[in-house]
Amino acid sequence: MKSSKLFVLILLLLGGFANAQRPPAIVSPQVHADKSVTFKYFSKTAKEVKLSGEFLKDPVSLSKDTSGVWSVTVPSITPDIYPYNFVVDGTGVSDPNNTYVFANERFKRSIVEIPGDKPLVHSLQNVPHGKVTYQLYNSKSLNTTRQVLVYTPPNFDASGKTKYPVLYLIHGGSDTEETWTKVGKANLIADNLIAQGKAKPMIIVMPYGNVRPAAMPDFTKDVVNDVIPFIEANYPVKAGSENRAVAGFSVGGGQTLNIGFTNTDKFGYICSYAPFTATEEFKKNFDNWTPNADLINKQVKLFTISVGTDDFLYESVKKNIAMFEEKKIKIKPLIVSGGHTWMNCKLFLANSLQEIFK
Repeated sequence: MKSSKLFVLILLLLGGFANAQRPPAIVSPQVHADKSVTFKYFSKTAKEVKLSGEFLKDPVSLSKDTSGVWSVTVPSITPDIYPYNFVVDGTGVSDPNNTYVFANERFKRSIVEIPGDKPLVHSLQNVPHGKVTYQLYNSKSLNTTRQVLVYTPPNFDASGKTKYPVLYLIHGGSDTEETWTKVGKANLIADNLIAQGKAKPMIIVMPYGNVRPAAMPDFTKDVVNDVIPFIEANYPVKAGSENRAVAGFSVGGGQTLNIGFTNTDKFGYICSYAPFTATEEFKKNFDNWTPNADLINKQVKLFTISVGTDDFLYESVKKNIAMFEEKKIKIKPLIVSGGHTWMNCKLFLANSLQEIFK
C-alpha cells in the first residue's frame, strides 16, 4: 500500500516537473487584420532578444513578460513575403514556433507572409495549379547524383501531344534548389500569370547551383551537359534555343550570365536578377570578351538585367549593363526601388514570365 502511494507521489512530482519545464503555448508570427504582426519568442534565460527582418530598417527589441515570453508587434507591414529571424544574445536564430522556414544553407531565418487586400502575384489563388516534382538525375560532369525541382504547368500530360518551352531558374548564393518555390513562390506566380493569359504555359527547372567541392564553374557544365539532356529526355519539351530560357538571382544571376553568354546557341532568353559577378568564371568569360554582337543579337531574343536602386550590388550591376551596351549587346534593363531581396526577386520573375517565349 505504501509503495503504491509512493509511486503515485513520484508520478505527480514528475508531472509537475515536466509542466514546469514546458514552455507556454505561443503563436508566432501572428498577422493581424491591420497588417501589423506580433512576433514571440520564449526564453527565461536570455538577456536580450531582438527581431531582424526585411520589413525593418533596423532590428527592434522584444519585451519579456513574467513567464519568459518575449514579444513585439510591428505595425503596418506592406503586404509581401519577408524573411526574418530573432537575435538572441547576439546569435541569430529562426522562429521556433514557425514551420515556414527560409531554404538556405547559411542563414537561419523564418518567413512571414502578409496578405494584400487583393491577391498579390505570388498569392495562392483559385486558379488551375501546376505541380512541383523533386527529381534525381545523374550528373556526369560532377560524378554524382543530384536533385532538381521541376514545375509543370496546369493540365500537364507527360504522354500528351503538347510540348512546352523550358525556363532554367537558378537560386541565389547559399540558397538551395527549394528557395525559388518555398520563398520565391515561382510555381504560384507561374500559375497565376498563366491563368491570366499573361504567361505561356512552360516547364520551370530549378537546379542546385552549389557544386562544391567541385569548382563553381562546373555548374555551367552540369546545366548544359546534364540537366538539359535529363529534362529533354524525360519531359515533352520544344526543341531549339527559342524555347529555352535561363534566369537567376544574385550568385545565380551571375551564373545566368556565364551560362547564357557561353551558350547563346542554346538559350534564346537570358534574364539576370541583381547578378553577383565578382567571380573567376565571370572574369574569365567577360574581361577580354570580344563578342560577335550581330550574331548574339540574332540568337538571343531577350536579354534583361534587373536590380533595385538600394541593392548593395546596384553600382556593380550598372557597370555590367554598361559593359554589355558597350559591346553592342541588346539589353533591356529593369531598374526598380528596393534592395537585394526576394521581394524584388518575385517582381523580376513575374516580369520575365510575361516576356519570354512570346
